[in-house]
Amino acid sequence: MKGAICLALTNPRTCEELRRMLAGSTDLAIRCVDWTTLDPQNEAEVLVLDATSLEGLKRPLAHPDRVVLIAREEPGLLRSAWEAGVNSVVFDRDPLSTVVLAILSACLRQTRPRETGAK
Repeated sequence: MKGAICLALTNPRTCEELRRMLAGSTDLAIRCVDWTTLDPQNEAEVLVLDATSLEGLKRPLAHPDRVVLIAREEPGLLRSAWEAGVNSVVFDRDPLSTVVLAILSACLRQTRPRETGAK
């Protein structure tokens, strides 16, 4: 699903609400996908996971830089995410608008790689 934002969340209501919120903010396709059959080699531009869907993926993750994790504030879960290479985490108690910002930020990181070297 290259060029898409894939929402692989266990809560369908949250998935649909995020899809609706993102629809006006990006030209990328936004899909709610079945987290139980998620391909660990998923080629989505950005893959949004929750703790359950992250735990269900085989390691190593193909593109951990493309993952946005919605997580509980639990040290074990955060350590697991860090070890998997995920560096974009928002908490499940954060407003969905914060989650949207994290997703859009991840989209920008994919389309505009950081420059290296000084000017």
